[in-house]
Amino acid sequence: MQLMWLSGPTGRIKTISITAATIIRVALAIGVFFVIMGFLLNLLGLRIAVEHSPELARSLGGVTTESEQLRMESVYRDKLDQMKNDLQGTIKEIKQLETIKNKFMEIAVPQGFKEKANPKGESLGGPLVPLKSTASFFRQPLDVDIKSAEEDINNIHQAVVSMQTQWQDQLNWLHALPLGIPVLGDFRYASGFGVRNDPFTGQLAMHEGVDFAAEAGTPVVSSADGVVIRSGWDSSFGNVIEVRHAEDYVTRYGHLRKRLVQEGDHVQRGTALGEMGSTGRSTGPHLHYEMFKSGRLINPIQIIPVNSG
Repeated sequence: MQLMWLSGPTGRIKTISITAATIIRVALAIGVFFVIMGFLLNLLGLRIAVEHSPELARSLGGVTTESEQLRMESVYRDKLDQMKNDLQGTIKEIKQLETIKNKFMEIAVPQGFKEKANPKGESLGGPLVPLKSTASFFRQPLDVDIKSAEEDINNIHQAVVSMQTQWQDQLNWLHALPLGIPVLGDFRYASGFGVRNDPFTGQLAMHEGVDFAAEAGTPVVSSADGVVIRSGWDSSFGNVIEVRHAEDYVTRYGHLRKRLVQEGDHVQRGTALGEMGSTGRSTGPHLHYEMFKSGRLINPIQIIPVNSG
Protein backbone atom coordinates (compact mmCIF):
# COMPACT_ATOMS: atom_id res chain seq x y z
CA MET A 1 0.00 0.00 0.00
CA GLN A 2 1.35 3.44 -0.97
CA LEU A 3 0.28 6.98 -0.10
CA MET A 4 0.99 9.76 -2.65
CA TRP A 5 0.72 13.58 -2.31
CA LEU A 6 1.95 16.80 -3.97
CA SER A 7 4.53 18.82 -2.04
CA GLY A 8 5.77 22.37 -2.58
CA PRO A 9 5.28 24.89 -5.38
CA THR A 10 6.85 22.61 -7.91
CA GLY A 11 4.23 20.03 -7.33
CA ARG A 12 6.65 17.23 -6.66
CA ILE A 13 4.97 13.97 -5.90
CA LYS A 14 5.96 12.20 -2.67
CA THR A 15 5.09 8.66 -1.71
CA ILE A 16 5.30 6.49 1.39
CA SER A 17 4.84 2.80 1.48
CA ILE A 18 2.77 1.36 4.35
CA THR A 19 3.66 -2.26 4.94
CA ALA A 20 2.93 -4.70 7.75
CA ALA A 21 6.49 -4.34 9.02
CA THR A 22 6.12 -0.57 9.15
CA ILE A 23 2.89 -0.83 11.12
CA ILE A 24 4.50 -3.22 13.60
CA ARG A 25 7.52 -0.95 14.10
CA VAL A 26 5.30 2.07 14.75
CA ALA A 27 3.12 0.10 17.18
CA LEU A 28 6.16 -1.12 19.08
CA ALA A 29 7.57 2.39 19.30
CA ILE A 30 4.28 3.74 20.62
CA GLY A 31 4.04 0.87 23.14
CA VAL A 32 7.57 1.44 24.41
CA PHE A 33 6.83 5.15 24.74
CA PHE A 34 3.74 4.54 26.85
CA VAL A 35 5.54 1.97 29.02
CA ILE A 36 8.36 4.41 29.72
CA MET A 37 5.93 7.22 30.43
CA GLY A 38 3.89 4.97 32.76
CA PHE A 39 7.00 3.94 34.66
CA LEU A 40 8.14 7.55 35.04
CA LEU A 41 4.71 8.69 36.17
CA ASN A 42 4.43 5.81 38.65
CA LEU A 43 7.88 6.58 40.06
CA LEU A 44 7.02 10.25 40.36
CA GLY A 45 3.70 9.46 42.03
CA LEU A 46 5.31 7.05 44.49
CA ARG A 47 7.95 9.64 45.38
CA ILE A 48 5.26 12.23 46.03
CA ALA A 49 3.33 9.70 48.16
CA VAL A 50 6.45 8.82 50.16
CA GLU A 51 7.20 12.46 50.87
CA HIS A 52 3.68 13.67 51.57
CA SER A 53 1.70 10.60 52.61
CA PRO A 54 3.81 7.82 54.24
CA GLU A 55 0.69 5.83 55.14
CA LEU A 56 -0.35 5.73 51.46
CA ALA A 57 3.16 4.75 50.45
CA ARG A 58 3.18 1.86 52.92
CA SER A 59 -0.17 0.64 51.59
CA LEU A 60 1.04 0.85 48.00
CA GLY A 61 4.51 -0.59 48.22
CA GLY A 62 5.65 -1.05 51.83
CA VAL A 63 8.03 1.92 51.50
CA THR A 64 8.85 4.38 54.27
CA THR A 65 10.94 7.49 54.35
CA GLU A 66 13.97 7.79 56.60
CA SER A 67 12.12 10.23 58.84
CA GLU A 68 9.14 7.88 59.04
CA GLN A 69 11.44 4.98 59.87
CA LEU A 70 13.11 7.04 62.61
CA ARG A 71 9.70 7.95 63.99
CA MET A 72 8.63 4.31 64.10
CA GLU A 73 11.88 3.33 65.82
CA SER A 74 11.33 6.10 68.37
CA VAL A 75 7.83 4.78 69.09
CA TYR A 76 9.18 1.25 69.57
CA ARG A 77 11.93 2.54 71.87
CA ASP A 78 9.37 4.43 73.95
CA LYS A 79 7.23 1.29 74.23
CA LEU A 80 10.24 -0.81 75.21
CA ASP A 81 11.28 1.77 77.81
CA GLN A 82 7.76 1.73 79.22
CA MET A 83 7.81 -2.07 79.33
CA LYS A 84 11.17 -1.92 81.10
CA ASN A 85 9.79 0.49 83.71
CA ASP A 86 6.72 -1.72 84.17
CA LEU A 87 8.94 -4.76 84.67
CA GLN A 88 11.07 -2.91 87.21
CA GLY A 89 7.93 -1.94 89.12
CA THR A 90 6.75 -5.55 89.04
CA ILE A 91 10.16 -6.72 90.28
CA LYS A 92 9.88 -4.32 93.23
CA GLU A 93 6.43 -5.71 94.03
CA ILE A 94 7.79 -9.26 93.84
CA LYS A 95 10.52 -8.25 96.31
CA GLN A 96 7.77 -6.95 98.59
CA LEU A 97 6.13 -10.36 98.28
CA GLU A 98 9.44 -11.88 99.34
CA THR A 99 9.42 -9.65 102.43
CA ILE A 100 5.87 -10.74 103.28
CA LYS A 101 6.85 -14.38 102.73
CA ASN A 102 9.72 -13.97 105.19
CA LYS A 103 7.26 -12.64 107.74
CA PHE A 104 5.14 -15.74 107.22
CA MET A 105 8.30 -17.78 107.78
CA GLU A 106 8.94 -15.97 111.05
CA ILE A 107 5.46 -16.93 112.23
CA ALA A 108 5.23 -20.49 110.98
CA VAL A 109 8.71 -22.00 110.54
CA PRO A 110 10.75 -23.24 113.54
CA GLN A 111 14.06 -21.49 114.08
CA GLY A 112 16.03 -24.70 113.71
CA PHE A 113 14.51 -25.26 110.28
CA LYS A 114 15.26 -21.71 109.13
CA GLU A 115 18.92 -22.20 110.10
CA LYS A 116 19.04 -25.18 107.73
CA ALA A 117 17.96 -23.12 104.73
CA ASN A 118 19.87 -23.47 101.46
CA PRO A 119 21.49 -20.04 100.89
CA LYS A 120 23.90 -21.29 98.19
CA GLY A 121 21.17 -22.86 96.09
CA GLU A 122 22.75 -26.32 96.17
CA SER A 123 21.06 -29.57 95.10
CA LEU A 124 18.19 -28.00 93.22
CA GLY A 125 16.09 -29.51 90.44
CA GLY A 126 12.71 -29.86 88.77
CA PRO A 127 11.19 -29.94 85.28
CA LEU A 128 11.98 -27.18 82.81
CA VAL A 129 8.84 -25.18 81.96
CA PRO A 130 9.76 -22.47 79.41
CA LEU A 131 7.88 -19.18 79.44
CA LYS A 132 5.37 -19.22 76.59
CA SER A 133 5.53 -15.48 76.07
CA THR A 134 9.31 -15.60 75.52
CA ALA A 135 9.03 -18.24 72.82
CA SER A 136 6.25 -16.44 70.96
CA PHE A 137 8.16 -13.15 71.04
CA PHE A 138 10.45 -14.25 68.19
CA ARG A 139 7.79 -15.90 66.02
CA GLN A 140 5.43 -12.97 65.46
CA PRO A 141 5.67 -9.50 63.87
CA LEU A 142 7.17 -6.78 66.05
CA ASP A 143 3.89 -4.90 66.56
CA VAL A 144 2.15 -8.09 67.69
CA ASP A 145 5.11 -9.04 69.90
CA ILE A 146 5.15 -5.69 71.70
CA LYS A 147 1.40 -5.74 72.22
CA SER A 148 1.55 -9.34 73.47
CA ALA A 149 4.48 -8.55 75.76
CA GLU A 150 2.63 -5.54 77.17
CA GLU A 151 -0.39 -7.73 77.88
CA ASP A 152 1.81 -10.36 79.55
CA ILE A 153 3.51 -7.74 81.72
CA ASN A 154 0.16 -6.24 82.67
CA ASN A 155 -1.24 -9.68 83.55
CA ILE A 156 1.82 -10.47 85.67
CA HIS A 157 1.55 -7.09 87.39
CA GLN A 158 -2.12 -7.63 88.20
CA ALA A 159 -1.41 -11.14 89.49
CA VAL A 160 1.43 -9.90 91.71
CA VAL A 161 -0.68 -7.02 93.08
CA SER A 162 -3.56 -9.40 93.79
CA MET A 163 -1.24 -11.89 95.46
CA GLN A 164 0.40 -9.14 97.50
CA THR A 165 -3.00 -7.95 98.73
CA GLN A 166 -4.07 -11.47 99.65
CA TRP A 167 -0.80 -12.24 101.42
CA GLN A 168 -0.88 -8.96 103.32
CA ASP A 169 -4.45 -9.64 104.42
CA GLN A 170 -3.44 -13.11 105.59
CA LEU A 171 -0.40 -11.70 107.39
CA ASN A 172 -2.51 -9.05 109.11
CA TRP A 173 -4.94 -11.77 110.16
CA LEU A 174 -2.12 -13.92 111.58
CA HIS A 175 -0.65 -10.92 113.40
CA ALA A 176 -4.08 -10.36 114.97
CA LEU A 177 -4.04 -13.90 116.43
CA PRO A 178 -2.02 -14.65 119.59
CA LEU A 179 0.62 -16.78 117.87
CA GLY A 180 3.69 -14.95 119.10
CA ILE A 181 5.96 -15.71 122.04
CA PRO A 182 5.15 -13.29 124.89
CA VAL A 183 8.76 -13.01 126.05
CA LEU A 184 11.48 -11.09 124.24
CA GLY A 185 14.78 -12.86 124.73
CA ASP A 186 15.92 -16.10 126.37
CA PHE A 187 13.50 -17.89 128.66
CA ARG A 188 12.79 -21.26 130.21
CA TYR A 189 9.50 -23.07 129.85
CA ALA A 190 8.94 -23.45 133.60
CA SER A 191 5.44 -24.88 134.00
CA GLY A 192 2.73 -26.12 131.66
CA PHE A 193 -1.03 -25.91 131.51
CA GLY A 194 -3.08 -28.32 133.60
CA VAL A 195 -2.94 -30.12 136.93
CA ARG A 196 0.26 -29.70 138.99
CA ASN A 197 1.49 -29.48 142.56
CA ASP A 198 0.85 -25.97 143.86
CA PRO A 199 4.26 -24.33 144.61
CA PHE A 200 2.97 -22.93 147.92
CA THR A 201 0.79 -25.69 149.34
CA GLY A 202 2.17 -28.72 147.52
CA GLN A 203 -1.37 -29.90 146.84
CA LEU A 204 -2.76 -30.79 143.44
CA ALA A 205 -4.19 -27.71 141.74
CA MET A 206 -5.15 -26.52 138.30
CA HIS A 207 -2.60 -24.29 136.58
CA GLU A 208 -4.60 -22.25 134.07
CA GLY A 209 -1.70 -20.96 132.01
CA VAL A 210 1.96 -21.53 131.19
CA ASP A 211 4.99 -20.05 132.96
CA PHE A 212 7.97 -18.53 131.14
CA ALA A 213 10.93 -17.99 133.49
CA ALA A 214 13.72 -15.49 132.79
CA GLU A 215 15.74 -12.75 134.46
CA ALA A 216 13.76 -10.03 136.22
CA GLY A 217 13.20 -7.11 133.87
CA THR A 218 13.05 -9.25 130.73
CA PRO A 219 10.63 -7.57 128.30
CA VAL A 220 7.14 -9.06 128.16
CA VAL A 221 5.51 -8.39 124.79
CA SER A 222 2.08 -8.72 123.24
CA SER A 223 1.64 -11.98 121.36
CA ALA A 224 -0.62 -10.29 118.77
CA ASP A 225 -2.14 -6.99 117.67
CA GLY A 226 -4.94 -5.89 119.96
CA VAL A 227 -6.32 -3.49 122.55
CA VAL A 228 -5.40 -3.41 126.23
CA ILE A 229 -8.56 -4.10 128.25
CA ARG A 230 -6.93 -4.41 131.69
CA SER A 231 -3.81 -2.95 133.29
CA GLY A 232 -3.74 -3.08 137.06
CA TRP A 233 -3.05 -4.98 140.25
CA ASP A 234 -4.39 -8.37 141.31
CA SER A 235 -3.70 -10.18 144.58
CA SER A 236 -2.85 -13.41 142.76
CA PHE A 237 -1.29 -12.12 139.53
CA GLY A 238 0.35 -8.99 140.93
CA ASN A 239 0.80 -6.50 138.11
CA VAL A 240 -1.39 -7.93 135.34
CA ILE A 241 -2.27 -6.91 131.79
CA GLU A 242 -4.97 -8.30 129.50
CA VAL A 243 -5.20 -7.72 125.74
CA ARG A 244 -8.14 -8.42 123.46
CA HIS A 245 -7.27 -9.70 119.97
CA ALA A 246 -9.11 -10.68 116.79
CA GLU A 247 -11.67 -13.48 116.71
CA ASP A 248 -12.46 -12.95 120.41
CA TYR A 249 -9.07 -14.04 121.76
CA VAL A 250 -7.83 -12.56 125.05
CA THR A 251 -4.37 -12.97 126.55
CA ARG A 252 -3.33 -12.37 130.17
CA TYR A 253 0.18 -11.47 131.41
CA GLY A 254 0.77 -11.84 135.16
CA HIS A 255 3.43 -11.26 137.85
CA LEU A 256 4.95 -8.26 136.02
CA ARG A 257 7.50 -6.11 137.79
CA LYS A 258 6.36 -3.10 135.79
CA ARG A 259 3.44 -2.27 133.49
CA LEU A 260 4.13 -0.13 130.40
CA VAL A 261 0.65 0.20 128.85
CA GLN A 262 -2.74 1.42 129.99
CA GLU A 263 -6.31 0.35 129.29
CA GLY A 264 -7.43 1.41 125.82
CA ASP A 265 -3.93 1.37 124.31
CA HIS A 266 -3.63 -0.24 120.89
CA VAL A 267 -0.68 -2.59 120.71
CA GLN A 268 0.95 -4.58 117.98
CA ARG A 269 2.56 -7.96 118.01
CA GLY A 270 5.87 -7.53 119.83
CA THR A 271 4.87 -4.32 121.63
CA ALA A 272 6.40 -4.20 125.11
CA LEU A 273 3.66 -4.53 127.72
CA GLY A 274 5.84 -4.64 130.79
CA GLU A 275 8.83 -6.22 132.51
CA MET A 276 9.02 -9.71 133.92
CA GLY A 277 8.88 -9.82 137.73
CA SER A 278 7.63 -11.78 140.71
CA THR A 279 4.68 -9.76 141.99
CA GLY A 280 1.58 -11.38 143.46
CA ARG A 281 1.52 -15.08 144.25
CA SER A 282 4.91 -15.99 142.79
CA THR A 283 8.05 -17.80 143.90
CA GLY A 284 10.44 -16.04 141.48
CA PRO A 285 10.71 -13.97 138.30
CA HIS A 286 8.50 -15.43 135.60
CA LEU A 287 5.57 -14.62 133.32
CA HIS A 288 2.27 -16.37 133.92
CA TYR A 289 0.59 -16.39 130.49
CA GLU A 290 -3.07 -17.27 129.97
CA MET A 291 -5.26 -17.38 126.88
CA PHE A 292 -9.02 -17.28 126.35
CA LYS A 293 -11.13 -17.92 123.25
CA SER A 294 -14.68 -16.53 123.41
CA GLY A 295 -14.39 -16.43 127.20
CA ARG A 296 -13.23 -20.06 127.45
CA LEU A 297 -9.81 -20.80 128.95
CA ILE A 298 -7.53 -22.72 126.55
CA ASN A 299 -3.99 -24.09 126.65
CA PRO A 300 -1.66 -21.48 125.04
CA ILE A 301 0.69 -24.23 123.88
CA GLN A 302 -2.00 -25.35 121.45
CA ILE A 303 -1.75 -21.95 119.76
CA ILE A 304 1.78 -20.57 120.06
CA PRO A 305 4.80 -22.24 118.40
CA VAL A 306 6.94 -22.56 121.52
CA ASN A 307 9.75 -24.21 119.56
CA SER A 308 10.07 -21.29 117.12
CA GLY A 309 12.39 -19.42 119.46
